[in-house]
Amino acid sequence: MICDLPGEGALIMPNPNLRDLFLLRSDVVFLNHGSFGACPRPVFEVYQQWQLELERQPVEFLGRRFGALMREAREALGTYLGAAPEDLVFIPNATTGVNIVARSLPLAPGDEVLTTDHEYGACERAWRFVCEKCGVHYVRQPIPVPLESPEQVVEAVWSGVTPRTKVLYLSHITSPTALILPIAELISRARERGILTVIDGAHAPGQIPLALEALGADFYTGNAHKWMLAPKGAAFLYARREVQPLLEPLVVSWGWQAERPGPSRFIDEQEYQGTRDIAAYLSVAAAIRFMAEHDWPTVRAECHALLCETGKRLSALTGLQLLSPLTEEWCAQMAAFPLPACDASALQHRLYTDYGVEVPVIEWRGRQVIRVSVQAYTTREDGAALLQALGELLPRGLDSI
Repeated sequence: MICDLPGEGALIMPNPNLRDLFLLRSDVVFLNHGSFGACPRPVFEVYQQWQLELERQPVEFLGRRFGALMREAREALGTYLGAAPEDLVFIPNATTGVNIVARSLPLAPGDEVLTTDHEYGACERAWRFVCEKCGVHYVRQPIPVPLESPEQVVEAVWSGVTPRTKVLYLSHITSPTALILPIAELISRARERGILTVIDGAHAPGQIPLALEALGADFYTGNAHKWMLAPKGAAFLYARREVQPLLEPLVVSWGWQAERPGPSRFIDEQEYQGTRDIAAYLSVAAAIRFMAEHDWPTVRAECHALLCETGKRLSALTGLQLLSPLTEEWCAQMAAFPLPACDASALQHRLYTDYGVEVPVIEWRGRQVIRVSVQAYTTREDGAALLQALGELLPRGLDSI
């Protein structure tokens, strides 16, 4: 879907009634859903109900009902993601998922972990930490922008494969540049070469459709508390059945060598980790119901259209080339746009303190980009507020902002 810039009034807008269902402050133009998400009020109320139920009888809740409750939550999540519930575990965030995998894989000195130069900094640190301890090379393969075709990305990444490549680690949707990467072809090629695939899907669930079993990645971790609208602290790790024995518990607790084994060692070791609040996990089903009740495919399409309009006007304001075409092949509800050379941190600060616009300005590969997120609560006026703020700030001399 190529989003041509429509005339006034021609653009389909996100449902204005949905804005009232979110808890966000009305005095903030919130264009940063990608960082931490935003939970709708009905889902948040379910979350609080689970917390209250836990506190009313903690022993019954955690001691007797824990296994059944988590199984039901995994079943709902698995149906949504196209994965068997036995191949999923709940975790606090996608970074935890990357850590579980990176710290478990049997890597040896001289091995290589291949990735791109578009990855999320926290997860890069996890890989570098492990690689430095094991004498493994962490290889950041450049993907030049602007992007024009999926084949361009596939070949750029694959050109970094060597006989020493043991792991291919990729984002499904990149964090700094907000690009949807064509990971399916790379996963297929890696399987043929015996290379393990680890996918950081932090931004994918809820923003683009997923069918994890069909996708075929060995490991896939994603957040439910971003675009799936669940409360903070709800994420998942998927592991293909054949590679689950490779994983070790990040926290060793009652699930290791369990006296009463559950569905699998994978679930036992990752799920039974001592006392913790599982209310966010149990609320994922409510988030999935919320999206179904509000026709989320239509909401996503409307958000994409608004993102396209805002992005094209932003690009016209800066006069800079886009990182990729504004099509559903490359972006969904989030996109990053190049800015003239500036102090990124200072510009982000001024946008918020002077204009009430919450949006990240990111340093990436020696350039500055602004990453705009559009969710069901975003309005055309929100985009206009950003454009007005940038129109006033950018000409002032960006080094001094």
